[in-house]
Amino acid sequence: MKCAYENISILNYKSNKMARQKGIIKLDGTIGDITFYKSKDGYLAREKGGIPADRIANDPAFQRTRENGAEFGRAGKAGKILRNAIRALLQNASDSRMVSRLTQKMVEVIQEDVTNTRGQRNVIDGEAELLAGFEFNINGKLGTTLYAPYTATIDRVAGTIVANIPAFVPANMIAAPGGTTHFKIVSAGAEVDFENESFVAATQATAILPWDANATAVINLSNAVTANSTHPLFLMLGVEFYQEVNGQMYPLKNGSYNALAIAKVDGN
Repeated sequence: MKCAYENISILNYKSNKMARQKGIIKLDGTIGDITFYKSKDGYLAREKGGIPADRIANDPAFQRTRENGAEFGRAGKAGKILRNAIRALLQNASDSRMVSRLTQKMVEVIQEDVTNTRGQRNVIDGEAELLAGFEFNINGKLGTTLYAPYTATIDRVAGTIVANIPAFVPANMIAAPGGTTHFKIVSAGAEVDFENESFVAATQATAILPWDANATAVINLSNAVTANSTHPLFLMLGVEFYQEVNGQMYPLKNGSYNALAIAKVDGN
């Protein structure tokens, strides 16, 4: 009988001793010091071990590790708060790695904090404007879907977050996936208090419109949040696609190609 280890080959991972399983038989479980499991990247194997948690928590040699860990955790929490604020739209427009991509972007925001020391840096004192342009669905980017020019406006004093799109011809200005018959433009305005883990959010959308050669009317989507807010403000803009079948509208391919991005940020 062949050894189970003949079913794997070593991959080049920097932080973990991992291997990708090969061969007909895929293993799931633990043999000796090797754990076999299935992930999004296929069937992998990982060697047990690592540095004890108490050493990482107390050893001066791991001070940088603790600082990085604290800021990474803060970034993950900030990303979750922002996602919760626009959850209704994300249910129709996000990819499987969106959470990790947003967390990484939040890390970049935190690293721009020049007020606090390492390990204490946060989103509030960072550069939230770095989030502008973030695409929530890598399979359907707004930047390669909506070519109609639009104006993104955040009026902090009035508490209005607005997307304005002049009239345009959908067939010319929206790159729609195959099977599309209709679409709608969606937006969200979010006021996010990262420190207290709360938010105020509003969403607006057009009616479901035909994807054809006829020009739309002017589109104005205004989202209301708290007037004179002192928290970061965000404008999200997206496109959802539909297919008409026997007079009924169905989300195209379960929304897998819907686009949604952060169009503008006012970090105050």
